[in-house]
This record gives sequence, structure tokens and C-alpha cells, in this order.
Amino acid sequence: MDDNRVTVTVEEGIADVRLNRPEKMNALDPLMFRTIARVGDRLNRDTTVRAIVLSGEGRAFCAGLDVERLDAISRGESLLPFADLTQATHGIANWAQHIVWLWRQLPVPVIAAVHGLALGGGFQLALGADIRYVAPGTKLAVLESKWGLVPDMSGTQLMRHLAPEDVVRELTYTGRIFSPEEAQSYRLVTRVVECPHVAAMETARAIAARNPFAIRAAKRLLNEAVACDAGTGLASERREQHALIGSPNHVEAVAANLANRPATFADPEPELSAVPLRREATA
Repeated sequence: MDDNRVTVTVEEGIADVRLNRPEKMNALDPLMFRTIARVGDRLNRDTTVRAIVLSGEGRAFCAGLDVERLDAISRGESLLPFADLTQATHGIANWAQHIVWLWRQLPVPVIAAVHGLALGGGFQLALGADIRYVAPGTKLAVLESKWGLVPDMSGTQLMRHLAPEDVVRELTYTGRIFSPEEAQSYRLVTRVVECPHVAAMETARAIAARNPFAIRAAKRLLNEAVACDAGTGLASERREQHALIGSPNHVEAVAANLANRPATFADPEPELSAVPLRREATA
């Protein structure tokens, strides 16, 4: 089913992904959940994408779960596009966890450009990115305790690798709103910048200019590093580097640097089942 809840434009290897429900500050409803999941699947299959920028249209990045859905849930209606939260429907994740975890699991770096509001599920969505640039004045919160709930969109697993444990606990227990400057001091935000989307696109362009095989390998290593022992991690480093050294893109990187010219890299070959993104696509 086609809709406009998330738009995707791909240019020069960069996917510009925008939550597109501005009249509701990009709040998450069942259709938004399904659309984000579908966009993630398509991005995962497009081997020409080298970096992704995730942002929100209008006044906010994402205000979290739609308040109307919260009210409906409190009256016993079904929760979002799934009935049973206990079921891991997407690998290790359920539906709610999947729309955040998928950004971490995508093979290329994701930069979140955050402004206005990133509350509850919206804040967790930003946490799924590799890098977070946030505009001054943005309101951030692990808001679930306000509604009598817990963060359940992968947030607990992501925050624990970023911020000190006591900070994570205080933010989770109180649900208080905090500033981008506070978030940066907690290590939950990469940078506070006036124009996060512009900064995110600059970083995406820098990433897209690197050997895409090396960038994908680096993301695999860094994802694994937070969940494995040192021996396993070092073995993975050896394996990834062995595959890269002497490869055509490695040779091209060396030649381009020595000649002081831009490199021309080959992208990974698509899988036979891959479905490429339309270049002017609306997801």
C-alpha cells in the first residue's frame, strides 16, 4: 500500500529519509510503523545506498507514539500493527522494537537529524541511528514513564552503550524533558548544530566518498563490538581486514589518495532478490 508517511530520495549514494506526518509532529501510528518497516527493508536491499540521513518534516523529528493511540490502548484496543508484544516477529525484535533496531542493523551508517521534539518512541528512533545531530532548543525525553509504561522500542539496549547507567536510569524513571546540550554531555547526542539536516548531509557525503565495502565492514565491527568479548571482536577485525586488503576498492582508494583525486568505487553486487529504491521514491 502506497502512502506518504515516509519519503525517500536517493542521490549520489545518499538516502534522504524523512518522516512525513508534520500535522501530527510525525507521531507514530500503525501506518507510520508499517511504512518505516517497509522503508527499512527497501534500504537494506539497495546496495547503491552508502549512507542514510533520517529526519522529520515540519516542526519536529518525532513526538513519539500518537496520543490517540495511547488513549485507545488504555481502553483495550489493539496496540499498533501487532497484537502480541511478546512475540519476536523480526529476528530478535518485535514490531515496535524493529522500527528502531532496523536502523542499527542496516548495512550502512545512519545519521539522524533531529529538531523540535524527539520524545518517547521518537527519541528511541533517533537512538537507532549511528550518529545524532540535534538542533538547539530541541526537547528530548525518555517519556514512557509519564504514560505508565517503559521504553520498549530498543531504547534500553541502545542507551546503555551510550550514557552512564545512572543517567539512563534517571531519565527513564522520571521521564523529564532534557536539552540537546544535556544530551551531549550524557553522550546521547553526537553534536548540537544549528542546522542538523545540513550537517547530516555533509557527513553522509563524506561517508559516501569512502570505500563502501570498508564502511559496511566498519559498521559490522562496531555493531558487534558492543555485544561480544574481545577475542571474538579481534577475530572479526582480522577477517574483515583480510577481505579488504588488495580488493579492487582498496587498490582504488590507495591510487586516488596518491594521485590526490576523488576515488571511483564499485558498490556491492545486489542480491538476486533485491528490490532497488526508485530514485525519486515516495515510500
